[in-house]
Amino acid sequence: MKIVNTNLSFTLEPFIKPFGFKGGYINELWNVVARVTDDSGEYGVGCGVQSVLWSDSAVFAESSVCGGNIKMIAISEYALSLLKGREFGTPIEAMDAIFADVYEYAKRVTNNGKLKKTFALNALVPVDNALWQLYGRMRGTEDFLSLVPSKYRSALGKRTDKLCNIPLVTYKMSIDEVLKLVNDGFFFLKIKIGSDPDGDGSREKMLEWDKNRLKEIHEAVKDIKIEYTENGHIPYYFDANGRYDSKDRLKEFLDYAEQIGALDRIMILEEPFPEEYKVDVSDLGVRIAADESAHSVGDALERIALGYGAIALKPIAKTMSESIKILFAASEKNIPCFCADLTVNPLMVDFNKNVAARIELFPGMKIGIVESNGAQNYVNWEKMMTYHPLYGKAGFIEAKNGIFNLDDDFYKTSGGIFLKSDYYESLV
Repeated sequence: MKIVNTNLSFTLEPFIKPFGFKGGYINELWNVVARVTDDSGEYGVGCGVQSVLWSDSAVFAESSVCGGNIKMIAISEYALSLLKGREFGTPIEAMDAIFADVYEYAKRVTNNGKLKKTFALNALVPVDNALWQLYGRMRGTEDFLSLVPSKYRSALGKRTDKLCNIPLVTYKMSIDEVLKLVNDGFFFLKIKIGSDPDGDGSREKMLEWDKNRLKEIHEAVKDIKIEYTENGHIPYYFDANGRYDSKDRLKEFLDYAEQIGALDRIMILEEPFPEEYKVDVSDLGVRIAADESAHSVGDALERIALGYGAIALKPIAKTMSESIKILFAASEKNIPCFCADLTVNPLMVDFNKNVAARIELFPGMKIGIVESNGAQNYVNWEKMMTYHPLYGKAGFIEAKNGIFNLDDDFYKTSGGIFLKSDYYESLV
């Protein structure tokens, strides 16, 4: 595919209430749309969601909300300019060809020589997704797996008919709201820890807040029985977003979990430490997962060598192209993966589901898992559902009682990711 024309646009999607993580809060996300056209006139349109706070909290802290987002969308625009006039065999080849230039540009735009690679990858998502859609149309297929280069397909060889929809328990979610999620059928709880309760950066206060949060949630749900886990209990998935400054402090949290009988309920503890804090975690007694720190295959392998026992894949935040490579590298080391969210729109959820539905079951689970929390957070979620090209035509788009049910149509259409969305196409 030889790219001859590109376009870019975005919309601001507000949240129902402030969304807290990494010790900060966001009130909206920029939903970005990119278009790429090749020399035959065929084109692809791809969505992305920008999260400045998630991708590099330093940029978030030193910028206004608008300023941080403008920096990221400028990187998306630059990436599109690099594609023009160039020819690529696959989207993965295209991303490999431009990433180094994009990352250097991103460091200049943010005036940050230590910029996290996730910031550049987040900016590349709509570009990469547009290339995947173009690639599928050029090949005349809606079969995602057939478009994945053959060397990587062995990591995507499974096929599940159910995906557990993991919701998000944010700092401000009440226990009554947590119980409502469980009563509505959601049973795998992703819980944000690492709060800055008084806004003074105190790690001691953070730890006490996290302990109290663990205790109140555990007390509320510990006796509930479910059918989709090996132990019959609700699993906990704690996401610290790099807020713990030392292994000893994390051990205090885990010792407390053991003290109250909650340690064996922790299925995943994600990204406890800052990226630069590299320490062996194999002796912590829970499965530690890498997320932001696993930018690339090399980064993921480094974390695995440090004892990390899982990798959070984010096709919707680090590009599908890079995520496929990370998945393959992890699978060769027998390290389980799962797909996490970035509060993306309904169509992007199906990008995640295309990977989540085809990988090995996560240890301790009887069905597949995928995080999707957009319905909890976007003001306009129901309207955003109508932008999906299969809205009203496919039952797999929405979770029922906490489960995405995937039928043959899901696999035939790859969740609709190669189909035209009138709304998103109108923007570009």
